[in-house]
Amino acid sequence: MTTQFWEKSIKINATLTNLLFNPVRRRLLQHRSKLRKASDRVAVRQRCGRGASALRGFPPLKHLAFSLRRRLRTQRACRQTSPFIRQGWWLLRKRLLPLLCLISFVAVLLLNSFAPAVAQLPPQPRQEIRGVWLSGNDFNIFRNRSQVQAAMSQLRQLNFNTVYPVVWNDGYTQYPSAIMQKMGIPFFFKGTDGQDVIADIISQARREGLLAIPWFEFGFMVPLTSELASQHPDWLTQKPDGTQTSISAAGEVAWLNPFHPEVQKFFTELVMEVITQYDADGVQFDDNTSLPVDFGYDKYTISLYTQETGNPPPPNPQAQAWIKWRADKITAFIVDLQQTVKARKPNAIFSVAPNYYDFAYKLQLQDWLNWVRLGIVDELVMQVYRNDLESFIAQITRPEILETKQVIPTGIGIMAGLRNRPVSISQIQSQVEAVQQRGLGIGFFYYESLWDIASEPVAQRQSAFAALFPNPALRDISQNIPRKPTFDTISLPLYPKPSLGQRVRGYFLEMAIAGGQPKRILLDTGSAGLRVPKEFLGNAPIRRTGQNIKEVLSDGTILEGELVYTNVRFGLLPAAEPVPVQIVTSRQCTAQKPNCSAKSGVPFSGIIGVNYFEKSLPYNPLRKLPGNLSNGFIVIGNGGSNNNGSLILGLTANNQAGFKMAAWSKQSEINGVPGNRWDSQLSKVCLTIAGSSAKNLCNGKMLTDTGTINGWTEFKSASTAGKLKPGVLRSANALKLAINSIFDYSLTPGTRDGFNRWNLSISPQSELATFVNTGIAFFDKYDVLFDQVNGRQGFRSRQ
Repeated sequence: MTTQFWEKSIKINATLTNLLFNPVRRRLLQHRSKLRKASDRVAVRQRCGRGASALRGFPPLKHLAFSLRRRLRTQRACRQTSPFIRQGWWLLRKRLLPLLCLISFVAVLLLNSFAPAVAQLPPQPRQEIRGVWLSGNDFNIFRNRSQVQAAMSQLRQLNFNTVYPVVWNDGYTQYPSAIMQKMGIPFFFKGTDGQDVIADIISQARREGLLAIPWFEFGFMVPLTSELASQHPDWLTQKPDGTQTSISAAGEVAWLNPFHPEVQKFFTELVMEVITQYDADGVQFDDNTSLPVDFGYDKYTISLYTQETGNPPPPNPQAQAWIKWRADKITAFIVDLQQTVKARKPNAIFSVAPNYYDFAYKLQLQDWLNWVRLGIVDELVMQVYRNDLESFIAQITRPEILETKQVIPTGIGIMAGLRNRPVSISQIQSQVEAVQQRGLGIGFFYYESLWDIASEPVAQRQSAFAALFPNPALRDISQNIPRKPTFDTISLPLYPKPSLGQRVRGYFLEMAIAGGQPKRILLDTGSAGLRVPKEFLGNAPIRRTGQNIKEVLSDGTILEGELVYTNVRFGLLPAAEPVPVQIVTSRQCTAQKPNCSAKSGVPFSGIIGVNYFEKSLPYNPLRKLPGNLSNGFIVIGNGGSNNNGSLILGLTANNQAGFKMAAWSKQSEINGVPGNRWDSQLSKVCLTIAGSSAKNLCNGKMLTDTGTINGWTEFKSASTAGKLKPGVLRSANALKLAINSIFDYSLTPGTRDGFNRWNLSISPQSELATFVNTGIAFFDKYDVLFDQVNGRQGFRSRQ
């Protein structure tokens, strides 16, 4: 079914409903008042009245079957049902419903035959969240096996579908953890029979058809007096005045530094322990997987920020750039964590339960809306713990919630009560109604407050909860497929300096390899494949191939090392799946070019080759970007300044405007390389060099190359060079390079590396009569587009 078909069917169903059902509905409503007057029994009158009044909001066709079943149950319960209503429903069921279905189907087929087909199928319906948190306050209940079984059974009978048992709280795990045991941190939370309570909850939940998603409640929050904080004081962060604690709902707490690699490793290991040990349906992180805005003034973070920005953190913790830097660091960790979880269990639900966005970002550095847009969140349950209904509705109708619910299951966290502050069932009912009217799911905080610590009797509360979810809504993690970003294009900064070593000029893309710390790696449009030193790798899983490969760079440097597959991140953007990476363990120079970069002793800064002319593995890693982002890219230089350039990922009609295109030639497929391969050396390039025989010579090929500092020309024949000798061109040897109607580039050679230096060589063994490598200075005058789908390169003048 195409998207147009789906949309038209909805519109036609609505139209036919108005045309065919409204007369019947009006007739039923007229006789409803007669039925009330004729009835002798108040209880029957009330029940039948509810059944008839429900027709005021008559459902569209797609809900009709459910509505009819509900109405029929009401009719059977009412012994004195009006014959008029029975006759009306008989007419709906026997005559008009089949007619409506037939007319709708035929009309859509006829109309759709005049519209072009669209390949995209309508989105799968998102599963409704009906969850409850199992908090530390509930532990006395869940220590007992029989009570766990009874609780899960009752939740299933009440048509709940998800439980969130707490597994990380107050500096302790709620399950027997080998990681914590190795650190010497005790475990207190055994069941009454010595059993693993979390294992019991997950087992019983699955038996009842409930999803069990372990909840890391405390996130980066720990008591200052905990064993964890005492053992690792260097893991804690602090405020500008040196204070290490803040006041939270859990009391006075300290905060683990989310930017510290050892903290990230510890937290990741706990998450993966839960996923592995229990084969959990997912994991959930709430508003404490964050950092209060006042924190981040510890020695490690100050050093890291200064190293990356050149300045110490501002004294004002709410300075916008400082907020963004910290929020982006937390986002980067969450991206890496999600990739690690998905590598172990691809259909695990990665769940987030934050505060509303404005509060979360500005005061907790938790940029969860960006997480949703990046495609790393599978469900969201936003906490809205308010008594006032108007304020409650204002929060659940915020733009970020409307945006999020279009792409993932989205719910609202509702307070069911606290031990010292019970919540009335009427307040819960009104909030649930408001949530359901807006197509959102629900998570109740917390289990014990559903009915055990309420002001109303248990039976009354349970009866009320039964009415909230009258029908089942099952969830299935097999339907939880990998998500793509919600955007079609994104701009990443290209930095002018690398993380390691020195270079006259270059554009460097910040990347994280295998969950390692971000490194600025040379962007090379003249080669293909990601090649990094082993020091760049983090602790994420790596699939080794045992294959040692060799790559020779244009300056004569030979790179050797093993080919592996692992997760990578471009800025904050994760690749859709692990990509091939060469782990460089050896560098040396060829005999022909003994003065290559390997001889200088400068540390290797890594190379990300983004050319689409792969000769072997590894391939261009941009091929594995998710969705539209993999279809090509644009390099925008910095004009020779110290400012950042830009790498625009994902070609769209808007960002291609103004480019003039030249075609590449298609190449045969290579095993292991996804997508199209193209010879990205452009033909029909016309070259003129003053003082040579090259006068508008159009028999050469050209490569636009950010990885080469200086441009160069290679002639096969010395006669083409005329009187010019191999070496550096002088200012008298003005150069002009052009493709008719595409670009017209000119340069006066000089001695400034990376700007106007141009080299000439003569190579009789060359396969080409003339070859030109533009070098990085070309990008000062032109934005350059690389289209891997259509095999084109675009040029847009910056002047």
